[in-house]
Amino acid sequence: MLEPKVWQLTAGSAVLGLVFAAGAVAMAGPWDSGQRKAERDWAAAQGRTGGAHHPGGHPGKPAPAPSAAGVLDELAAPVGSLSVPADLPADLRGTLGPLLGSPDLGPAPAASVVDVATGEQLFGERADRPMTPASTIKIATAVAALSALGPDHRIPTTVVTGDDKGKGDDKGEGGNENESGDDKGDDDPTEITLVGGGDATLDRKGLRALAEDTTRALRDRGVHEVTVRFDVSLYSGPREHPIGPNDNIAPVTALMTGQGRLDDSARDAFGGPAPRSGDPAGDAADVFAELLRERGLKTSKPPVAGKAPKDADRLAVTYSRPVSALVERMLTNSDNDIAESLVRQTAIKAGRPASFAGAQQAVQAELKEQKLPVGGALLRDGSGLNRHDRITTGLLTALLARAADPDRPELRPVLTGLPVAGFSGTLQGRYADADAITGSGLIRAKTGTLTGVNSLAGTVVGPGGRLLAFAFLAEKAPAPDTAQRALDHLSAELVS
Repeated sequence: MLEPKVWQLTAGSAVLGLVFAAGAVAMAGPWDSGQRKAERDWAAAQGRTGGAHHPGGHPGKPAPAPSAAGVLDELAAPVGSLSVPADLPADLRGTLGPLLGSPDLGPAPAASVVDVATGEQLFGERADRPMTPASTIKIATAVAALSALGPDHRIPTTVVTGDDKGKGDDKGEGGNENESGDDKGDDDPTEITLVGGGDATLDRKGLRALAEDTTRALRDRGVHEVTVRFDVSLYSGPREHPIGPNDNIAPVTALMTGQGRLDDSARDAFGGPAPRSGDPAGDAADVFAELLRERGLKTSKPPVAGKAPKDADRLAVTYSRPVSALVERMLTNSDNDIAESLVRQTAIKAGRPASFAGAQQAVQAELKEQKLPVGGALLRDGSGLNRHDRITTGLLTALLARAADPDRPELRPVLTGLPVAGFSGTLQGRYADADAITGSGLIRAKTGTLTGVNSLAGTVVGPGGRLLAFAFLAEKAPAPDTAQRALDHLSAELVS
């Protein structure tokens, strides 16, 4: 499993040194099926997956996230100054207004800048206008999942059996109902079921551990031959995202391995476009059966889909990383598969169907319960691939400010998972131009790009060491590259 590294919200020269040592890595270029190839950039996935460190490989609970006050302490801002207004330029509109009016951002972009400590909106332009957010919607996905599930929640994948043959006394004298004397009943394969719990990060390593535990449990029962089934009934509704088959997302199922990737990107890390399987659940079951055979178990036939028996015995279980780590990885790499998994987990927690529709209802209800400004929001998916999603810059900055609230430490992975400008994740190759270089290493933000849609939302340390949240949404942008540079320039103007 991948280990995220720590990227605290620091603003010192040490971060800048790392940035320039790493060098500027060019963003991936061509577009396909409406989604920017920049999502191919998953360099942060190995060793740099997110913003908080969960030490060691043991599946223990993650360490507590740092509090907002602690973050600001490291930025050399006295905690006592939290109630003092941000020392920003008097004419912030005069600074950002002309940049927001750039034709590179389309005819009517929206913006919001908020002082995180006070919640005061320092700059707003069409901040209450719902617009297509693209992948910045993942900030809403993250807040809803962390709030509903908690940062320590882990997603299980289990193996169960409804057969009691081999459970000790069941094989004793008189236990076999077959009176023909040929013991045919005891030779029947034991049926086991691989039950998907919705872990979009399950990989071959996790399946291998599951196969080892399953084999051990079956041998303890005297079982040496099995029939494998797989259960994906946890999810309902369409498997295909409304955009249809697409390299940016696998069919949304409760069971998959390697995110259904058909190339080598599934071997060591995830992130970015790749050819996807049309049946990721069936493929995962095939891999599981293969791993069982490698451990000496016989499988009587290929795996088939089927619901697990009611009240079945659990043979083995493996768990995902905590939701805190999943959120960080989703935000850093703009991982669409994790995003759709997290909104369905939120729906399950709320007792709603784990479908696109159920997830939309659950996320919007969760955010409304948190008294966030959800008016006009339409969260049709968790990933932002749906062009019918709508969100406001005001909601995005409110989400970011809530994630920094000292009273909501469980939301801190929303901030620690944001890519670092010019250094990690989907911001690795950006902020290299002269008018944006001041933001390198100092800005953390979630990107979003669809054809004609460009967005950026995150945090920056402003004058006086104040933490600011910003969000910019642009529609009908003429070109992605120039729009991204314009967004980078806008956010860089907020750097102290």
